[in-house]
Amino acid sequence: MWTVVYMATDREYAEKVVNALQSEGVLVKMKEVMKSKKRGCYIEILVPESEAEEAQKIILEKNL
Repeated sequence: MWTVVYMATDREYAEKVVNALQSEGVLVKMKEVMKSKKRGCYIEILVPESEAEEAQKIILEKNL
């Protein structure tokens, strides 16, 4: 089961988070959940449930 560990508001930042997680060996995927002209887009960063805690640590350690 996939778990959301981060919500990004633009694709560039989402890719930065994904790359940071992948560089640490975490399996990761992105899912665009909303797109609007006023608010831009929202992108979920998902990891397997078993890796969610590790992913959160990485995100906090890298100040993402």
